[in-house]
Amino acid sequence: MPFINAKITVPVPQEKHDVLKAEFGKAISIMNKPESYLMVGIEDNYTLYMGGKPLDKGAFVSVQVLGTVDKAASAKMSGKICDILQSLFDIPPSAVYITYQGIADWGWNGSNF
Repeated sequence: MPFINAKITVPVPQEKHDVLKAEFGKAISIMNKPESYLMVGIEDNYTLYMGGKPLDKGAFVSVQVLGTVDKAASAKMSGKICDILQSLFDIPPSAVYITYQGIADWGWNGSNF
């Protein structure tokens, strides 16, 4: 039931798509969610501005989960997401925004959880 959508300013070759997906898959356990239900969206070459200036290397990541978001878990998850983006794409944590959203009703396979 979790969904992570990453909008990244740099190009992401297919092999890095797979690595990013796998790293997000490991990280989602921080939010007490199973990787087996994780959906990941990756938008590369995305135009982002921060403070009115274009970002050469930056990212906006949205994390949505079924239920409520635990503040301690989301804080830990933010650190992990920044580590992943810095390791894979040399994106500094200061150029990353991350949002968290808990969803009460989540549909899948013709019904809701």
